Amino acid sequence: MREEELRRVVDAVVRVLAEQGLLSSKPEAQAATSKREVKVTTGTAGKVFSDSWQMQRPSAAAGGKECCGASKGDDAAEHTAGPNCPHCASVGERNLAQLAELGVDRIAVCHPTKNCSQIARTVDHTLLKPNATQEEIAKLCEEARTYCFASVCINPSYVALAARLLRGSGVKVCTVVGFPLGSTTPTVKSIESRDAMANGADEIDMVINIGALKSGNDAMVLDDICAVREATRGRVLKVILETALLSNEEKVRACLLSKQAGADFVKTSTGFSGGGATVDDIKLMRQTVGPMMGVKASGGIRDTATAQAMISAGATRLGTSASVAIVTDAKPASPGGGKTAY
Repeated sequence: MREEELRRVVDAVVRVLAEQGLLSSKPEAQAATSKREVKVTTGTAGKVFSDSWQMQRPSAAAGGKECCGASKGDDAAEHTAGPNCPHCASVGERNLAQLAELGVDRIAVCHPTKNCSQIARTVDHTLLKPNATQEEIAKLCEEARTYCFASVCINPSYVALAARLLRGSGVKVCTVVGFPLGSTTPTVKSIESRDAMANGADEIDMVINIGALKSGNDAMVLDDICAVREATRGRVLKVILETALLSNEEKVRACLLSKQAGADFVKTSTGFSGGGATVDDIKLMRQTVGPMMGVKASGGIRDTATAQAMISAGATRLGTSASVAIVTDAKPASPGGGKTAY
């Protein structure tokens, strides 16, 4: 078909659609449609967050800084965290020793400054309390941008909001599945994972089926992890063992099952079952999974010394709500009620 004939066919189709009211032929109507506001929801929950409550970030004209010290003017192009990103150092420019020091599990930090400490690049900046507000989530994301944390770890209902606030920053969005008990079925956990990813989650932290593990039902535990692994292909998967409830033999079995299922990390705790991470547990987990799998320490990490001890023991990621205090070496406030801080 020649070009002129094709144009006539297209014009005829457009006229018919316009006559039936299926297509507006008025330019102003099309312009109005293109300018229609796109609102971000929390996916299946359906809640729409407005912009009225949102934390207002300072502009470059007022001396404000964007991610990791980049001015608004310098940040005109979006951060891609890739080799062609105009703001990020190429991984290829670093030698093996430098990569090892940075931590090979996460190398995607934009504009490193004094705020972007080496510890910060291993931190999942965490807020999982049930009464967390959207204002607190916005503050969490702002802090993650400022200090260049690896990710924010939040409850699933806030994933879409965090993904929107952190777009282009290089900071990942992490959420939890089967949290905090781990007692839901593999189907439910896989659906939770898919919903979270659809809303913008980059990483999934799932709670293992603790009762099945303690019953010696390794097949059920493996099926549970495999179901989530299958649902999260292309994303980072961390398996929470809840080490405070396990014997050393159970911790070893849980690590081996997680490795067999193809998980990326094993993780100590939810922070909701009493005990948190210990140096001995991190050493045992690292010894069990070997050097190629990630180990995340979480629960009770509230100061720089503890964070460094966990890293020295073999942790490649830290989950903590005291992230800012850790990277600035400040003394955090004591957790309320004597409970373990996540």
